[in-house]
Amino acid sequence: MSEITELRLSLSAEDERGIFGENDSYIRKIEDSFHVEIIDRNGELHIIGDKEGAGKAASIIRELVQLYRRGGGIEEQSINYAITLKEEEKSSSKPRYSENVLVDIDKDVICHTISGKPIKPKTIGQKKYIDAIRNKMIVFGLGPAGTGKTYLAMAMAITAFQREEVSRIILTRPAIEAGEKLGFLPGDLQSKVDPYLRPLYDALYQIMGTENFIKNMEKGLIEVAPLAYMRGRTLDNAFIILDEAQNTTPAQMKMFLTRIGFGSKVIITGDASQKDLSPDVKSGLDVAQSVLKGIEDIEFCTLTSNDVVRHPLVQKIVKAYEDYEKKAVNKQKTKSIRKLEKSHK
Repeated sequence: MSEITELRLSLSAEDERGIFGENDSYIRKIEDSFHVEIIDRNGELHIIGDKEGAGKAASIIRELVQLYRRGGGIEEQSINYAITLKEEEKSSSKPRYSENVLVDIDKDVICHTISGKPIKPKTIGQKKYIDAIRNKMIVFGLGPAGTGKTYLAMAMAITAFQREEVSRIILTRPAIEAGEKLGFLPGDLQSKVDPYLRPLYDALYQIMGTENFIKNMEKGLIEVAPLAYMRGRTLDNAFIILDEAQNTTPAQMKMFLTRIGFGSKVIITGDASQKDLSPDVKSGLDVAQSVLKGIEDIEFCTLTSNDVVRHPLVQKIVKAYEDYEKKAVNKQKTKSIRKLEKSHK
């Protein structure tokens, strides 16, 4: 039986209001995760449980307090991610992450929205993604919905543009029909493809402001267009984002990558689990991973369900689909092995 220990932390009333959550929901979540009891006695937290659980709970609380004091908003996602990081550590091994990893991530402010809200990475995966964008010419951001692949890339593009590191921003994505046909949508071609580019517009409006965006778009300094419009062009001194790259064909991906000129930076985002291509068509994103790995100045960043920063339920949904797909793959492998064994008998 594990030895029961008691740790004490001194917190101000303001700190408690910041990190406890509505009806102490965040503290209850930490209790349940590490099988400890947390009692507040006159501004002093008593954490009671086995040595490992109490230590991890205390470590999370200390880090959340630092995060809160820095002005970082404590949300359910912050709590879930802090718990996930601690659960990944083994008591017998050296901790995988620094004591203040969340605080270190929070210090990396990319830019601010038009309303003044700071945009920054919220997970280790997102921080690595941002660092890769800063240091490499071409970065592939791979992972499920809600991991911030496109939004963070947009923030980096706008920041580079405002600092005059690039002279224009080019945003593109393949206009693939997700179960619907473009021809049945009303309006001209631009009206038909706009819905596919809406997530890119939304990020631009939020970070740059509608008026500023329209002004720069009219000058041709910001271009939002379907991937087909990239053919035959050379894109110099630009920050280029290809979104939804899982829906490109190998030929389209090659065409896009060979458009890149001097002084440009390219971000390619995609989620291999959400392809809208025909089953018999290979994804250009899949082929690119095989062909381009190992080339200097190209980096592949893979984000996971741990990096989902939308509503906590989205993280659970992504994880459930990952588990389901993994089981389906394993089932298919087992079926193939049995079929092979049967044919050899």
